[in-house]
Amino acid sequence: MPGRFISLEGGEGVGKSTQSRALAAALRARGLEVIETREPGGSPGAEAIRTLLLEGAGDRWTAEAEALLFAAARADHIARTIRPAVARGAWVICDRYVDSSIAYQGGADGLGEEAIRTLHGIGSGGYLPDRTLLLALPGEEAAAREAARDAGKPDRFGARDASYHAAVAQTFRRLAEANPVRWRIVDATGTAETVTARLVDAIEDLA
Repeated sequence: MPGRFISLEGGEGVGKSTQSRALAAALRARGLEVIETREPGGSPGAEAIRTLLLEGAGDRWTAEAEALLFAAARADHIARTIRPAVARGAWVICDRYVDSSIAYQGGADGLGEEAIRTLHGIGSGGYLPDRTLLLALPGEEAAAREAARDAGKPDRFGARDASYHAAVAQTFRRLAEANPVRWRIVDATGTAETVTARLVDAIEDLA
């Protein structure tokens, strides 16, 4: 069976990390080798860059510098973790990928989609997932979950204002609707188990 690359996307508080773990467990129960990873991060070099990106003041980096750092981390992540795993037949479940850069730096920060895609082409050869799952949750509910999770200590991105996160959500939705072959929009309301079942249904055609 060929390896597969699945990414989970969405704004802050929609449950990507929880659902990444749950989806990986569901696939392992089918006897598949599953690699769980995340962005920024997923390889030693990319994890070092993750610290630079998520910690510090909100204005620590310009949008341009952030985009370059994300692209550099992603290039190392793909080369050292994602591609080797898929090549040997494993399924890779990634919490965020290049579409997050498009939504955050490209959309909310105004750099534009093409700028991010250009960096992705240079650093990673334009490598894309077999399926991208967008966890969709009303903004108010996502904000409440995020506040409860972070207990008043959000990272540099979570600390940004509501209008910023609305722009992120709008960009994600536009990307998903423009490419229904790669993307699936998954309702993230309800119990965690219910959401996981929806995610499994959304990748059944890849098995």
